[in-house]
Amino acid sequence: MTKMMKGYAMLRIGATGWIEKPVPVCGPMDAVLRPLVVAPCTTDIKTVWQGALGERTNMILGHECCAEVTEVGTLVKDFRPGDKVVVPAVTPNWSSLAAQAGQSSHSDGLLNGWKYSNSADGVFSEYFICNDADGNLAHLPNGVSAEEATMLADMVAPGFQSVEFADVQFGDTVLVIGIGPVGLMAVAASALRGAGKIIAVGSRPRCVAAAKGYGATHVINYKDGPIEDQVFALTGGKGVDRVCVCGGTGEVFVSAVRSVKPGGKIGSVISLAMSDKLVVPSLDWGFGMGNKQIVGGAMVGGRLRMEKLGVLLETGRLNVKPLITHRFYGWDQLEEAIFLAREKPVDLIKSVITVG
Repeated sequence: MTKMMKGYAMLRIGATGWIEKPVPVCGPMDAVLRPLVVAPCTTDIKTVWQGALGERTNMILGHECCAEVTEVGTLVKDFRPGDKVVVPAVTPNWSSLAAQAGQSSHSDGLLNGWKYSNSADGVFSEYFICNDADGNLAHLPNGVSAEEATMLADMVAPGFQSVEFADVQFGDTVLVIGIGPVGLMAVAASALRGAGKIIAVGSRPRCVAAAKGYGATHVINYKDGPIEDQVFALTGGKGVDRVCVCGGTGEVFVSAVRSVKPGGKIGSVISLAMSDKLVVPSLDWGFGMGNKQIVGGAMVGGRLRMEKLGVLLETGRLNVKPLITHRFYGWDQLEEAIFLAREKPVDLIKSVITVG
């Protein structure tokens, strides 16, 4: 008889609920895991209530967690049952040609390095599977709690990725649009990379305070007028060297393109809905000849990335505790946490649910 498990799923666009599915079968390179700490993501909200990825039926949600290994495949070398691990949101097939070409996020097709709650069931279940376990899982960093390590999975990673896409250099003036948890990590990463002036865009007091703690030298409120006008006022009309887009819709690129200097770079890690339009003002892009680069992509996943980011937590160079503002306990509180993420009260940055 097939062993069954419960999972919290997207039933269809606009509807979620608990369902039962078979416990996943472990392949030779896989690991089966039991969640310890999980966290809802804005992408979960967009997927369900905005139909960002299109229709999904009975797809288990969730792509942020730390977990305990319960079973490994015969070819897995570095992990054993009982190991506590960080599971990145992006788990590529590392033997794919795309990964070998440096595009691991798109192994097996566009965005298919991101499997959980996209092309495969996610982590909001009693058990889930990780493909290519040796290449994707990372042991829990020394002295780091499972709560904190969960922030590595899909908050720290994309925030830092936006800074890499924007190619922040020593002394640069950087604009970070959106200071939810990902944007806060972009502020922290810009500071670690030696940015001179960091202008953060946000309105919620708790996020503003956190941004200043992570190194923002200025904070502007998009409710006070166009972002670019406030940026020019702070920079003497010069604009910024780099822009990290970590929040907003496709229209936010108007302000990003207008704010960045010729030769500057814009790094975006936001997920747009299928119905969203990317708006780039022709004049401010130099009619296509302004040497203003836009790079948008998924975070780099996999073990090496998680281990390197984990070292920042181990050594105290990065403190993710300010991100966690709400804590829940037990699977029966998962739905409450998800709906909280949908409502986004002013005191919320990130919630975590301890389930194991």
